[in-house]
Amino acid sequence: MQVISIQSQVVHGHVGNSAAVFPMQAKGLSVAAVPTALFSNHPHYPTMHGQILGPELVAGLLRGVEERGLLDSAAAIITGYLGSVANAEIIADFIARARQRAPGLLHICDPVMGDDDLGVFVAEGLVEIFRERLVPLASLITPNRYELELLAGTEARSMDGIADAMATLCRNGTQAAVVTGCVLNDTASGSVETVAWSPTGMSRTAVRRLPIRPCGTGDLFTALLTARLCAGEALLRAAEGATMEVFSVLERTQACATAEMAITGFRFADRPLPEPAEAAAS
Repeated sequence: MQVISIQSQVVHGHVGNSAAVFPMQAKGLSVAAVPTALFSNHPHYPTMHGQILGPELVAGLLRGVEERGLLDSAAAIITGYLGSVANAEIIADFIARARQRAPGLLHICDPVMGDDDLGVFVAEGLVEIFRERLVPLASLITPNRYELELLAGTEARSMDGIADAMATLCRNGTQAAVVTGCVLNDTASGSVETVAWSPTGMSRTAVRRLPIRPCGTGDLFTALLTARLCAGEALLRAAEGATMEVFSVLERTQACATAEMAITGFRFADRPLPEPAEAAAS
């Protein structure tokens, strides 16, 4: 089963496709990784080299995806960090063509734009492109809570707030959401939650907030969620399972005392997972 993953890539570390590809491959998916940026590492190091790829190059890579017939076997397309408005426009056009060609194709959009403590960290105009073009083309979005508020223009600090925000976005086309990194008005102290929303229901999965914050957890989560959906899991169950897998990776990262997520050597396939209640309390 084929997945096309369109996002950044780094030489060192685990963000973007460098966080997403291996876990999906470990779960049996064939991954066509299309970079939108190529950097030496993520920007939270003292130095960083590389660049956002130009739109002509990104367009050529996507044209190659089409010419090799990858859309014919693709079950899902992931979009993440896009780098520039020009890239985002090209990618939106590609998604539109792909979904017209294969209406059942999943587009899982991780609208990488910012978070609570850093604010918006992408190029000017990208928030609008996500809101007006990418999200309406999405089967499912995986924002963090801050990004959901940016997209909907409303507060999302409660389950009702998330539901209201998604009702707004659904009017423009997207069908479902899994919102990560949620500390809501009634979230237990010391916990962080993932909230899944669909027109037929909502769920929330709480885990213990660990005293680490490696980059790329959202990219890893979207990859694991995609793998579970491609395997036929229902959305709410897939969101819970992906949350627990990321929590297990973070526990391992803390134990290894590494700055980057401890993905290498982690057994993603058929891994027994803790129950959500255990993860929240342990």
